[in-house]
Amino acid sequence: MNYVLHFNEINHNSLPIVGGKGANLGEMTQAGFPVPPGFCITVAAFQQFIAASDIMDRFFTLLHQLKPEQLEEIKTLGKQIRDHILTLPLDETIRTEIIHAWIKLGDNHSYAVRSSATAEDLPTASFAGQQETYLHVKGQDQLIEAVKKCWASLFTDRAIVYRIKNGFDHKSVSLSVVVQRMVFPEVSGILFTADPVTGHRRTVSIDAGFGLGEALVSGIVTADLYKVRDHEIIQKQIAKKEKGVFPVAEGGTEVRELPPELRQKQALPDHNILELAELGRRIENHYGSEQDIEWCLEGDDIYILQSRPITSLYPVPSAKNDQYRVYLSIGHSQMMTDYMKPLGTSVFQSLVPFDDDSAPIVEAGGRLFWDCSSFLFLKPVQRKLLKSTIADDNLLALKKVVQCEDFQRLAPKRGVMRKAFRSLKIMLALYRKMIPRLIQIWYWEDPRLAVTRAFATFEQDLSQFKRALSERSGAERIRFILEHAVFETIVDPMAYTYAGFISLPVIKRKMKKWLGEEWNPSIEKSPPGNITSEMGLMIGDLADVAKPYPEVVRYLEQAEDRTFYEGLSQVEGGDAFRAELDQFMEKFGMRAPGEIDITRIRYKETPTMLVPSILSHMRSNAPQEHRKKFKQGEQEAHEAIQSLLARVKATRGGTRKVKKLARLIALYRNTVGIRELPKYIMIRYFDLYREAILEEAQTLYEKRILEQKEDVFYLTLDELVALLENRLKKEEVMERIRSRKASEEVYRKLNPPLVITSEGETFSAVIRNEQAPTGALVGIPVSPGVAEGYVKVVRRLEEGKLNKGDILIAPYTDPGWTPLFHSAKALVTEVGGMMTHGSVVAREYGIPAVVSVDNATKLLKDGQYIRVDGTNGFVEILEDIQ
Repeated sequence: MNYVLHFNEINHNSLPIVGGKGANLGEMTQAGFPVPPGFCITVAAFQQFIAASDIMDRFFTLLHQLKPEQLEEIKTLGKQIRDHILTLPLDETIRTEIIHAWIKLGDNHSYAVRSSATAEDLPTASFAGQQETYLHVKGQDQLIEAVKKCWASLFTDRAIVYRIKNGFDHKSVSLSVVVQRMVFPEVSGILFTADPVTGHRRTVSIDAGFGLGEALVSGIVTADLYKVRDHEIIQKQIAKKEKGVFPVAEGGTEVRELPPELRQKQALPDHNILELAELGRRIENHYGSEQDIEWCLEGDDIYILQSRPITSLYPVPSAKNDQYRVYLSIGHSQMMTDYMKPLGTSVFQSLVPFDDDSAPIVEAGGRLFWDCSSFLFLKPVQRKLLKSTIADDNLLALKKVVQCEDFQRLAPKRGVMRKAFRSLKIMLALYRKMIPRLIQIWYWEDPRLAVTRAFATFEQDLSQFKRALSERSGAERIRFILEHAVFETIVDPMAYTYAGFISLPVIKRKMKKWLGEEWNPSIEKSPPGNITSEMGLMIGDLADVAKPYPEVVRYLEQAEDRTFYEGLSQVEGGDAFRAELDQFMEKFGMRAPGEIDITRIRYKETPTMLVPSILSHMRSNAPQEHRKKFKQGEQEAHEAIQSLLARVKATRGGTRKVKKLARLIALYRNTVGIRELPKYIMIRYFDLYREAILEEAQTLYEKRILEQKEDVFYLTLDELVALLENRLKKEEVMERIRSRKASEEVYRKLNPPLVITSEGETFSAVIRNEQAPTGALVGIPVSPGVAEGYVKVVRRLEEGKLNKGDILIAPYTDPGWTPLFHSAKALVTEVGGMMTHGSVVAREYGIPAVVSVDNATKLLKDGQYIRVDGTNGFVEILEDIQ
């Protein structure tokens, strides 16, 4: 058995025996890159060393019982394990092989001794910085001691926590040790072959400082920053560098003050910047992915000390050609930025009947994006966008895109009208029935009948589709879903929704012109016909039914989905609560957080998902308070409208003006709530799709083609049809499912950008706000007013336990979150715009809201006392947690 392998004996296939760092160094050595020579002490040596302990198995058992938040327990156990490892004797055979390899490389040299874990520098997890490195190691005693310290560092606090959080078995992660001849550089640093901040794939970003690279990694010094794009230096940011890390004669390193003449000197000359950038590109091409590279400069020679994949970059959507493209996140608009399984993305894409060449909805990283390039390349669209003052997250981000260097240089100038017309023609085909209805609604229909008419026919259509679906089976059934034109079923609701959108700016212009007044947000309170608001009201009804029955309340606090309904029947008041719950489930049981993803579990499958909202409502509201608040909102809206019309009537030509304005306001009031109906109808159809697909999956599971029926969520609709028609083999299907589950583990951890280009550059809606106080968190104001209260961060609806007066801080709020709005005093989200769900509902409820606040759920903590200014768009922390 080999306990030691030199770099020239190692390549990328050696990862199981020398870890990620060692495998990369061997791979680069064999590929001819300038890597200082060295060798790896293999995993077998570590395993042999650990096997000599009679108590490590007990330590591993204790590690497996820990959770990442148990920091004190992790700290204590980690120190016990490290101390124990340092006392273990080293097998003589292993020691002899290490010393022989060291002598072969030159026992008069200094060495860097680095840990290399088998779960390190992987495409899916970098593990960077989890274990230790020892520099300028001299002599065999220091070498052996450094090796043992590296082995022990597998059990540092941060390494243990990282493995727990990322689902790695402590016992399955082994450690190799890299021993590499030291280079004593004048300059060193880190290179990213893609910009780590913007994601731009053609930009090489280089950090550089004097001395060893540890100064940069440890944060001792602010590095110079250089950026290279297309073989040109496009940015140089020279930092004030006061310190550096340097070797000392007897071994090890020390931090030294830099002489004054070096502190503001450019660390890396221009010709070396370009040479290093080119070398980085070659390494990236060799690995086939973007790389994070450690480098150093000794004399005029560049050395590569490490290269690992950059795991934080968001994947770029696949383009049909090499042209510059711009992609807008659909998840941000739909208030669902979480990972979607392949079936979820497939079903959503099937809603829009485009052929493959012109399909504007693409998938990347388990999220959906709209390729808006064809329209964005049009000059009139660009001019309109740049002039827009609408506080919308999509528009703000796209405005940045249009102004960026790449767009100006790479966006096509010719043929854009033809391509845009092709996309527009297809979109118009989708709305060919809606436009005549919109005209009819705008000019002739009575707005007071809008809600009744919008709700009139879809239940009948749903029943017909359900019957037709039940009459089919197998591939025919799934193909029927694929070919179902769901947009045909929401023509009327969409037409009413657009009528409301169009009427609002007209009303605002007339108010400004006739009265010199701005919009009165009270007009938006409690509009009729909002199906999502009705869901929130019914949650309040459930709370009211439960409140008189202490046994029901206690039961809800500890209920489990598996026995939820059976247990209800055994407590006093359970039957009354069950009757109310059955009514709720009949109308809203198919809904859920993230409901645009058909694979997400629904309320009717997991009733306990509703419990936090019910209990929060019970704590925060008196019986029938929610219904009274809604009525009060209706009254306030009515009074605001009557007051407005009275003031208009008092102006010159007032009678004529009032007639026009009254119709427009009635049109807006009676259609603004209908905006939630198209999605509700779509989710009702999704419920039928889901039931049918799971029935077919159950058959496949019973035939042992699927290991579990939920595995169908990792197939597309087309693949499911092919599987049911025996055009896909079981082995091929299982491999796809395994691969996609592995990708899911990576993608779930990524935060999708609002906008991403084909160059990988990302854009957000973050804007400067001159009115915001220093230190305030800035976002988009979407519901006016100012409120102060205590922070309650809710990342998932199941955690939604609010007290009266809490301020809800969430990543986003889709219709599934509506039940929490009755308890919230104000709303702050990381995602959203003026017309997204949470914004509209906040205005209807009359609570201040600020959306598109970057990292709100991380920067704000439970218990902080804050002020939310929904008029000016910022959040102030007034009292921090003691």
